[in-house]
Amino acid sequence: MDGPKRTEKELLRLINEGDEQARYLLYAQYSRYLSAVCSRYIADDEDLKDVLQESFLKIFRSIGDFGYRGEGSLKAWMSRIVLNESLVWLKQRRHLSFAELDDEAMNLPDAPPDTEGIPAEAIHRMIRALPDGYRTVFNLYVIEEKSHREIAALLGIKESTSASQLHRAKALLAAMITQFRNDNDTTDGRLAERHS
Repeated sequence: MDGPKRTEKELLRLINEGDEQARYLLYAQYSRYLSAVCSRYIADDEDLKDVLQESFLKIFRSIGDFGYRGEGSLKAWMSRIVLNESLVWLKQRRHLSFAELDDEAMNLPDAPPDTEGIPAEAIHRMIRALPDGYRTVFNLYVIEEKSHREIAALLGIKESTSASQLHRAKALLAAMITQFRNDNDTTDGRLAERHS
């Protein structure tokens, strides 16, 4: 089973035939990607490992019921499981706390933070440093492209609460980016040279 990566269709066929090595290969091929998905929501590395392990258990328990719809469909299905397991973990441990914004603050402009010239790994660290509620809503809205209605249903909150968390997350990220620029003197382009 070593060698080139297997297609999703090949992996599914082998797993459904009972090939244990194919399960290992599926894990090897997708664990890094799924770990990145999980890290959007779970900030602590030990907790992330627990959630990822639970996600893979769920994947392997239900993979026989998965309906293949073309290359990429398995990866998308596994990503949804990791997302759902991450949200369940956060809710069960009451890591999600939400605060409403007053009407005046809700009417402030809601522009995305200016990330130009900031290395992707620095942005990722900043997002992981957001409080759990902010980070969860931000990722669901920006990365998963969920609407506030969908986020509210997923998290058991009001749409206005989802909107307020996104607003606060963007404001906090903008402040972190400003601080990063100040700390790294990005005004003359040296940051881009140092990180390229």
